[in-house]
Amino acid sequence: MKLNKGLYTLLFVCIALVFLSQTQKGYYLFPIKPGQQNFLAGNMSEIRSNHFHTGLDIKTEGRQGLAVLASADGYVSKIKVSSFGYGNVLYLKHTNGTSTVYAHLRSFESPIAKFMQGKIYEARENELEYTLKPGELPISQRDTIAYSGNTGSSGGPHLHFEIRDSLNRAIDPLHAGFKEIVDTTSPIVRRVAISPLTPDSRVNGMYRRQEFSLIYSSGAFQVQPTIKISGKVGIEVLAYDQLDEMYNRNGFPIFEIYEADKKIFRAEVNEIDFNIGRHILLHTYRNRYTRLYKKPNNKFSFYEPDTVLSGAISAMPGEEKSITVKLLDAYANESDLRIQFSGELAPTDLEGINYTSGNSQIDYQENVLILNSTAAEEGDLAIVHVNGLSMELPYAYAGRNKRTYLWDMRLGVPDSIDLCSETILPEVEARIPAGEELLFDNGEVRINFEKESLLDDLYLRIGHFEEKGLKGLTINDQFDYLWQQVSVRMKVDNFQGDTSKTHMYQLYRNGHKNFVGGNWQVPFINFKTRVFGDFVLATDSIPPSIRAVRVNSREIRFVIKDNLSGIKDFNAWVDGKWTQMRYEHKQAIIWSDPLPGTTLKGEVLLKVRDRANNEAIYKGNI
Repeated sequence: MKLNKGLYTLLFVCIALVFLSQTQKGYYLFPIKPGQQNFLAGNMSEIRSNHFHTGLDIKTEGRQGLAVLASADGYVSKIKVSSFGYGNVLYLKHTNGTSTVYAHLRSFESPIAKFMQGKIYEARENELEYTLKPGELPISQRDTIAYSGNTGSSGGPHLHFEIRDSLNRAIDPLHAGFKEIVDTTSPIVRRVAISPLTPDSRVNGMYRRQEFSLIYSSGAFQVQPTIKISGKVGIEVLAYDQLDEMYNRNGFPIFEIYEADKKIFRAEVNEIDFNIGRHILLHTYRNRYTRLYKKPNNKFSFYEPDTVLSGAISAMPGEEKSITVKLLDAYANESDLRIQFSGELAPTDLEGINYTSGNSQIDYQENVLILNSTAAEEGDLAIVHVNGLSMELPYAYAGRNKRTYLWDMRLGVPDSIDLCSETILPEVEARIPAGEELLFDNGEVRINFEKESLLDDLYLRIGHFEEKGLKGLTINDQFDYLWQQVSVRMKVDNFQGDTSKTHMYQLYRNGHKNFVGGNWQVPFINFKTRVFGDFVLATDSIPPSIRAVRVNSREIRFVIKDNLSGIKDFNAWVDGKWTQMRYEHKQAIIWSDPLPGTTLKGEVLLKVRDRANNEAIYKGNI
């Protein structure tokens, strides 16, 4: 179908007006105490464990129960009651096509509360997500819709508030021009790191990411002394922002790189697509330092220019480069960071100590296998064996303490390396390219990689261990990040335990185990994971514990705990009638939320199951 010119123009104007209204100042009401100064515990663009924070965390005076007001006219589009994540949360759809989100609520205002409770009792589900029809529950701006709380994965009382555009992407609420938030404070830079971005790159002579402390002088943060570089390198910044009168360390959205007076790079976190939120693990180094360059496979589009390795710095031998990084928050408060680079030919002989990879003989960084030798002498070659071929590899550079050899694993994963009469066996079993479907199977472990499993190319390393007599598996480490889940199958020979109670757990360095699950096809156990690291089998045959706190005609309240796998679900009946139980997992408490006018009377039956399907039962009478 071909649009005539007039219709095309009208369509364009309509679309433009929609996008204009989405960021129009004055459209949204601040949802807590509008017209009064408010304070934030968190803001958009803040770096969290595996995602950007997607809204504002509005402080609520350290308490629960503050009235939460609708930010604009519209209707309730979704309601969710949950013990985790956003907790109790409301989604409103507005006339300009945007949505607002209100999370960690203690309770909903009637008629929303009455509506949702009816749906919960209809479904007989203690936790429920319900999507409403347009206009089913209309809302006007400034209506009280809920009361602030601390539900879900919240670390203290506050309101989490989001604005989402018509494509359900988070947009910065501070662009709405809320006068309730005051900020005249500029971002603060703590440290800077410089990373080599290609196998030929060097930072102060070494293929090594190096961190630098800063001084503040002449109105800017500065790195001293000059950093020598070869090839392309990337700047990484550890920084935070603060708002007036607050000690919380927040994020900020804008980074710019200037070479002399010319802007060569800009990153502005102005919208976040939830479908690719985990790509923050490419945007940052170990979820702390912000990378001021775009890595391959990074799907975020807020970079200028939006090309691979945009933001990279290089300098010809003998060339001096003065780089200024500008850091700006949502209120245009600015800080400058100045770095002086000096280009050089990559040296083969360092003047001092070679710090590459610390004391490790073998290490892996990006696509590069790093081999260090204290025995090798000048002229000694490493012999790299790959797929039946043998190749000579000269050392890349040497310091007073050791020589370093670099092998680009994109040329092939070495089967072994000979150096100074020693044969070295790298831990890498295979290269798994990002964006490809691939099945790895060595007989003991099988891993199924889907197209969206990986964020970056993976050099797969697998190890085995035992924990309390049960088999464990190591897959790479926690810093090799996944985008989506992978399916894993591990062979367990001669297992004599109870497969119905034995599951896979993530094992942390402090000894804590987190339930992963899995199903048995003896002698194999199959499980899925979205993180790498250590996994171990563990048996949970102990039911949860139940302790009655209050059992009377007004309320039943219990403390429920589990020793290993964690609480899976719970259900209560009073006089044979199902009764909703609310759950605060941070305090391990559940309590009744009966229908209005209900008096609790008769036999009380409570069933609690853990994730290993052990069940505990409480019986009592009112």
